[in-house]
Amino acid sequence: MDPTFLENPVSGVMLSSVVPGELTDQGKDHELANMDLALKLHYIRGLYFFKSEAVEGLTISDLKMPMFPWLALYFTTAGRIRRSEAGRHFIKCNDCGVRIVEAQCEKTIDEWFTRDDRHLLDNHLVYDGVLGPDLGIAPLVYIQFTWFKCGGMSVGVSWAHVLGDPFSVTNFINMWGQILQGRRPPKNNLSTPPRKPFSLKQVDPVGDLWQVTDNSELETHSFNITPKHLQSILSSVYGSARRPANMSLFNLITAIIWKYLSKAREDSGPSIVTVCTRTNNKSTTKTEVPGNNMRFNVVQADFSVAKVDVSELAELIAEKQEEENSLISETVEAHQGNLDCILYGENLTFVNLEEAGVYDLELKEQKPVFANYTIRGVGDEGIVLVLPGRSDYVTEKDVGRTVTAIFPGDQLTELRKVLRQDLNVI
Repeated sequence: MDPTFLENPVSGVMLSSVVPGELTDQGKDHELANMDLALKLHYIRGLYFFKSEAVEGLTISDLKMPMFPWLALYFTTAGRIRRSEAGRHFIKCNDCGVRIVEAQCEKTIDEWFTRDDRHLLDNHLVYDGVLGPDLGIAPLVYIQFTWFKCGGMSVGVSWAHVLGDPFSVTNFINMWGQILQGRRPPKNNLSTPPRKPFSLKQVDPVGDLWQVTDNSELETHSFNITPKHLQSILSSVYGSARRPANMSLFNLITAIIWKYLSKAREDSGPSIVTVCTRTNNKSTTKTEVPGNNMRFNVVQADFSVAKVDVSELAELIAEKQEEENSLISETVEAHQGNLDCILYGENLTFVNLEEAGVYDLELKEQKPVFANYTIRGVGDEGIVLVLPGRSDYVTEKDVGRTVTAIFPGDQLTELRKVLRQDLNVI
């Protein structure tokens, strides 16, 4: 391994800001719901890679120009955090803008993808922005453009979860891509959708620095489950029988990882997991005000997860989810919104992003060759995000999945081992 590659290969970092192209109504505030405040210590990080032909001829000016009408649509993302006289935080929609980061990389995208330690290097492509300690000036969104030696480019998005969930992020960034390609932005007729908080773990007060110390023992690994792998999994679970109509691939993947993680832990648990899915709100649009609209449910098993059939465990996940939104809402309300907590990783957490448009971002009518999302501030029990698979695998009939797991390193190693041995998916 080239030791120089382990050093930061990204240089020439420059920062700037882009503000909405239209003034937001003076004095407009965006009230943060209990769920938003419960998620304030989490940050969503998205990363897209584009080959040279997708970005050839594009300048930073070309990339910034669509942002003026774009941020006029999503004006809350350009605001700043304030605290009311009662002590509750809100977003002041003062058009301060989002932060733009420009950088250069001395490697090619192909060289980047061949590294075993790429999950560590990817951190250099998404700006590590957190809220605080001066909340009044901290941007809620950072967008980093990194040009590679081969002419390709990555787009990194750092998003304060207090703004909204991963579906909000993908809708947000995809709209920028549409405007970049010359599509007229929709009229700004946004209304605030309902928000439903869910379970949490209280942490020590953090003051005005909205950040928790990431567990240094946690590691991240992403792997692709191709359509061929999916068919193999279905065959191993159901044999020649058809998959039940109400059984989603997400539930199957959740069941498999839950089972095999319990197996890697020598059947020591967990007996309860958190499952995060999007609410079935058909009235929302892709230009809705960003918000935290995911439903957080818990599933509890009263049997040995490591020994049960995957089909039985998947059925439990599909049918026995208990929503905790109202309970956590009451908890946050009881603290008048001044509660420091984390939500991801208090239980082993599975996040369903199958329907998130992570491959809908287009530059010059070309989709990214790979896209992924992670979440910061995860608790000790870990998190698994299930996303659409790499664009190489998309067909008219089927699509693979990208599974991103964040666990303690020893558990991640064991999980990869059993998945490779039993299902050959890694």
